[in-house]
Amino acid sequence: MTYCAIDFGTSNSAVALPAGGAVRLAPVEGAYTTLPTAVFFNTDEHTREFGRAALEAYIDGFDGRLMRSMKSILGSALADTTTDLGDGSAIKYTDVIAIFVDYLKRKAEAVAGAPIERAVLGRPVFFVDDDPRADQLAQRQLEAAARSVGLADIHFQYEPIAAAFDYESRLTEEGLVLVADIGGGTSDFSLVRVGPERMKRMERKDDVLAHHGVHVAGTDFDRRVELTTILREFGYGALDPEGRELPNRIYFDLATWHLINTVYGPKRVSELKLMRHLYTDLRQHDRLTRVVERRLGHALTARAEEAKIGVAAGGQTLIDLEEVEDDLRLAFDEAQLIEAGLDEVNRIVQAARDTVQAAGIVPREVGAVYFTGGSTGLAFLSNALAGAFPDAKPVFGDRLASVATGLGIHAQRVFY
Repeated sequence: MTYCAIDFGTSNSAVALPAGGAVRLAPVEGAYTTLPTAVFFNTDEHTREFGRAALEAYIDGFDGRLMRSMKSILGSALADTTTDLGDGSAIKYTDVIAIFVDYLKRKAEAVAGAPIERAVLGRPVFFVDDDPRADQLAQRQLEAAARSVGLADIHFQYEPIAAAFDYESRLTEEGLVLVADIGGGTSDFSLVRVGPERMKRMERKDDVLAHHGVHVAGTDFDRRVELTTILREFGYGALDPEGRELPNRIYFDLATWHLINTVYGPKRVSELKLMRHLYTDLRQHDRLTRVVERRLGHALTARAEEAKIGVAAGGQTLIDLEEVEDDLRLAFDEAQLIEAGLDEVNRIVQAARDTVQAAGIVPREVGAVYFTGGSTGLAFLSNALAGAFPDAKPVFGDRLASVATGLGIHAQRVFY
């Protein structure tokens, strides 16, 4: 029998397999080796879609139930309850997790060419903060979901430990590394003791000296870009004839991924039309009305994310809004991005400082800051974090695959 390592992430997931003496990631969606942690139960076509396909089906307006970030319900009272799928049927949340884990397992088996019954699964330092019983329950629920799809021999490893394995393998002496895992929804920090002797230990929980996180990450930067740049052209922050700021609920909902579809309901459309007299610049109301009538909310969110990524890659970019209005393009540069995300950056950096302080460690004792997670590609953010620990060496792992690869390395040790 072969084996695999599964990174069942809050925002993105991946699966690793042995490849001779190394580790490789299995394609899980076309040629992609990572996929968004999402399932769409399409009640129009009676299908299930995963990852990017799930998000696209939801955006395209098919009837059904989209499930994202399922990992976050583990250990909660919600986990064993059911959710309506929109066609009169219901499913337990833990069964949705099992369906997603089974999808990853089947992708691994397609590459391995054989059934897989052994696996290492990643887990956060805490599924549930400040509640050991709920935390243990969360691991049992994830293990039960994995067993229900045919995984019989299951081991767990802490995600920040896994992320640091590649870095640890190159060390010649013991040290402290702050693992900064900054994804789409959360920024998580773990202060970990690493070294060549510690690599030999199978149980590494005691090497995690502190862990802390905040629910601020990549999608929050997208939201800020959309509000402060794109939606300004649609009236966000504008004043009515009496000098009062226009009602802003519709703008916040348009900039919040899971609330966008709520703006398209008949009641919300009627409310928007009744607001026309409040706009001193009627072009802004016309643009906003087009967005709602043409259901372009997700397209605006995509433009915000593209602008963030484009500027993060260097220089400046143009935000193309011709879907809404001919020749409507906005210049966007790094200075605007930094200004838009200043509050978020400060919160993330403070969370990193709090993690080190919780361990009773002074910043100069941190030997390295190890960056993983998709949002660590934002230079202004990683620079701010590195600046908070000037004596530490900045080390960049694979933004989306460090955890999965590290879990694969651990699986080699467990199952070899």
